Amino acid sequence: MDDSAQRRTAWIRVAAALFGVAWGANHFTPLLLVYRSELKLPDSAVTGIFGIYAVGLVPALILSGRAADRYGRRAVLRPAMLVSVLASVVLMIGPVWWPLLYAGRLLAGVASGAAYSAGTAWVSELSARGLGARRSAAALSLGFGIGPLLAGALAQWLPLPTEVSYVVHLALMAGVVILAWRVPETAPATRRTERRQWVPRPAVSRHFLLGVVPWAPWVFGTVAISIATLPVLLPDHSGGAISTPVAFSGLLGGLTLPLGALVQPVARRLAQAGHLHAPVAGVLLASLGLAGTAAVAWRPDIPLILATAVVLGTGYGVLMVTGLARVEMLAERHEFAGLVSIFYALAYLGFGAPYLVAALAGGVAYARWLLVAAFVALAAIPLMMFGGPPARRIMVSRGEQPEGSSREAGERAEVVRPVGGSER
Repeated sequence: MDDSAQRRTAWIRVAAALFGVAWGANHFTPLLLVYRSELKLPDSAVTGIFGIYAVGLVPALILSGRAADRYGRRAVLRPAMLVSVLASVVLMIGPVWWPLLYAGRLLAGVASGAAYSAGTAWVSELSARGLGARRSAAALSLGFGIGPLLAGALAQWLPLPTEVSYVVHLALMAGVVILAWRVPETAPATRRTERRQWVPRPAVSRHFLLGVVPWAPWVFGTVAISIATLPVLLPDHSGGAISTPVAFSGLLGGLTLPLGALVQPVARRLAQAGHLHAPVAGVLLASLGLAGTAAVAWRPDIPLILATAVVLGTGYGVLMVTGLARVEMLAERHEFAGLVSIFYALAYLGFGAPYLVAALAGGVAYARWLLVAAFVALAAIPLMMFGGPPARRIMVSRGEQPEGSSREAGERAEVVRPVGGSER
């Protein structure tokens, strides 16, 4: 492949790695019903296996973001891809001795945390101005969504339900590892004097603390409500899709997350239209989705569930691309992956939303507490006003000069040459 071809395809190869790791992180979800029935696991074990993913994810996010800024993107993403492969191998043999499922999910969390921080920063640095956030968010969303959709279908209608989806993921990762292994580095580990600060400076700025933190948990909070709360609100006598519960669980994930990828071009235009347009739109959609989920709790109905999943998926897509775009605007090159990792860690807090709602509802008052959650989400909007507009984007890629001519932008901007990893 010649030099110009590498320039055109480098971001695609890293995005493929994000897609593959995200697939491996989420295709486990519809299989929980299979494990519960076939392995006779108690509910506490099922919840623990699902939740231990976060135990690996959050520390990996924070540590790998710092490592990617210090040692380079490739030094983090390569091992992350291999750990994702190992996670699927361990999960595939897990039914032989079910505690291995804990180990497999823990490894999947470690792989995800490392890949998301380094890979997102890498895609942004390899992309033309303004496209990085959308591209990395789309890769993650498609992986998150297609993985459970296909896994649910395979587990529902093919033999060996606890093995076949992992075989598919392993085949996918074989191609992804080959494709992404030799992508040129964009952040070589040479300027370590700039990488001494543990917490990136923008993470404690007003623009981040008030303009991003209040709504960041709703990025994945919308997804979690869709895939974890909506299915349990349907009564057993609903029939139809519920006669194939594993496939239906996968369908909700496959509807919510890829839809989030489809709306991201619109979200990018919203982000360009004004500094509050995109996050406000995302929060409004998240609140509407939570209200729709409350309506499902009050009057369960499959069409209403599907419509609510669409709204939640749309809100997820808008908030995801908005958050990553804000990180691009606020972070300098040597702290970019670190700030990405903090944003993802905040976003993943949202996966606790279904469990908090369930605990407060006590199994009966779902509608009331879902409406409370909708109002909590709306409360982020006035806080954004105090966050103020973020600085103009200071990182540039593909040799482009930054927009604007302020002295600060000129002093802080860096120009990246993706191929060869050199800087000028």
